[in-house]
Amino acid sequence: MAPLAEELRRLGWILIKALLRFTFMFINNCVAIPSYCLYLIVLQPLRMVHSSAFWHIEGVMFRWLLAMVASWGWCAGYTVTEWGDDVRPISEDEAMVIVNHQATGDVCTLMMCLQDKGTVVRKMMWLMDHVFKYTNFGLVSLIHGDFFIRQGKAHRDKQLIYLKSHLDKYYYSRDRKWIVLFPEGGFLRKRRETSQSFAKKNDLPHLTHVTLPRLGATQVILKTLGPQQENGMLGNDTSSSAQKDSKSRGLQWVVDVTVAYPQAKPMDIQTWIFGYRSPTVTHVHYRIYPVREVPVETEALTDWLYQRFVEKEELLAHFYQTGVFPPSKGQKEAVSRAMTLDLAWLCAVQSFAFISGYMWYSILQYVYCWLCSLLW
Repeated sequence: MAPLAEELRRLGWILIKALLRFTFMFINNCVAIPSYCLYLIVLQPLRMVHSSAFWHIEGVMFRWLLAMVASWGWCAGYTVTEWGDDVRPISEDEAMVIVNHQATGDVCTLMMCLQDKGTVVRKMMWLMDHVFKYTNFGLVSLIHGDFFIRQGKAHRDKQLIYLKSHLDKYYYSRDRKWIVLFPEGGFLRKRRETSQSFAKKNDLPHLTHVTLPRLGATQVILKTLGPQQENGMLGNDTSSSAQKDSKSRGLQWVVDVTVAYPQAKPMDIQTWIFGYRSPTVTHVHYRIYPVREVPVETEALTDWLYQRFVEKEELLAHFYQTGVFPPSKGQKEAVSRAMTLDLAWLCAVQSFAFISGYMWYSILQYVYCWLCSLLW
């Protein structure tokens, strides 16, 4: 009976913590997201007279919102260890980030591990499945200028046209630097069987830990945001696109990000919210490629992109066997870096959100009472 009672107490404590976390996060969303929207409504005159200042402020608040999401996992003991190339030296350059996709927790992991990479988070544009538009964070992403893409053959061609139009309209006008996409087009568990069947029919590599990537969005981004093409490759000169100002050089890097979870057990957003999993270290591996090495013609780019995911497969296979990523070229031993967040800063951001929520509630209540007095 004693072991049973102890197990019940443990489960009870997990349930209580999960309910407390959910309550806090619900209130957190109720104050932070409306405050973000109201601040930007009030700042609309600034947008008309000084657009760059407006989007700078919006980017700072956007980073704070993502830091709140990161803090949910951080407080539950969900941390990140980084491997491979150090991306901080290129954080102020323009880059396209390609990431393997296993679960909704991948986005939360990126929100966490990119917080200490200069201005990356506030100048970032995300490409996400259109379903995310209807989540609690969807309104924020719409305002920020992220792109929601619909999957499936029936929508593919139109979506790529919409993507190019979206990049032309929002990327440079809002001073974006990094653009993040998941070329697989869906979660690993949902696409693996289809991907393996396609690979078998077309004599392509058999992949287990990733799926074959899709080309469309990657090609549109490279052609739209990359520098001038030279013999089918992306060059170093400034593009002649009217959307780019004199300071922009176009994309300079492709950052290949590989996310690995212990025992190949992905973490989803529900885990981040309720915190029912034991403290877990997610491992993130970076490889940086100069954009001039990336072809843009369909066949060559397809081969290049497939090779990146074959490399991801090898990285993940090595990680799941050994618990570490293999060393980069020229290194004898792989070196990891523990990613850290400043707890005092996270507390300050959360405090600002709750103070803002109280302020806006008081203002709106006063306005409501004043209008009622005028009408009645």
